[in-house]
Amino acid sequence: MALVEAGLRLARTGGPSAVVLRAVSREAGVSHNAAYRHFAGHQDLLAAVAARCMEQLGVLMTERTALVPPDEPVPRAWARLAAIGRAYLDFALTEHGWFRTAFSGAATHGGAPAGPHPDGGPRPEHDTDPYTLLGARLDELVAVGALPAARRPGAEYAAWSAVHGLAGLLVDGPLRDLPADEVQVAIETVLAAVARGL
Repeated sequence: MALVEAGLRLARTGGPSAVVLRAVSREAGVSHNAAYRHFAGHQDLLAAVAARCMEQLGVLMTERTALVPPDEPVPRAWARLAAIGRAYLDFALTEHGWFRTAFSGAATHGGAPAGPHPDGGPRPEHDTDPYTLLGARLDELVAVGALPAARRPGAEYAAWSAVHGLAGLLVDGPLRDLPADEVQVAIETVLAAVARGL
């Protein structure tokens, strides 16, 4: 939809505050009133743009996972988990507007519960929902014997909280002026702590 695409463009440079009906309508080349045929108001539009920003994050996570070279199953599973963590942080650091927007209008998580797919198989690899992608990586760790099944329930909360917390500190918090080499130290330290905690 043209309005969401326009909102996505505005969010990339201006964050969630740039996603307003009048500006998005102008960017899309439609009348302000036309926007109300598709969205009840600002929050509906922001939620739709936030969903697309979250999808962009998921696409990057998927791309980075695909770059992990074939290896023995256990090291590969750990490398794939680290790859999505790095992708998440890279997205936050390079796409400030989309990162802020993704979480400003994000809907509450209403997907399938964490753990194996309801049919008993693995989660689909083509899904671009970051929460689902994280669940798939954790499920993979269990499948290859790197993570005891008893420790899997709830692991996504700890992993996501650690990485998102660091992202927030680096983008908008007291670590935003950290030198580039220290940013890398922070990233590797947090990802290592997540792996140890699992």
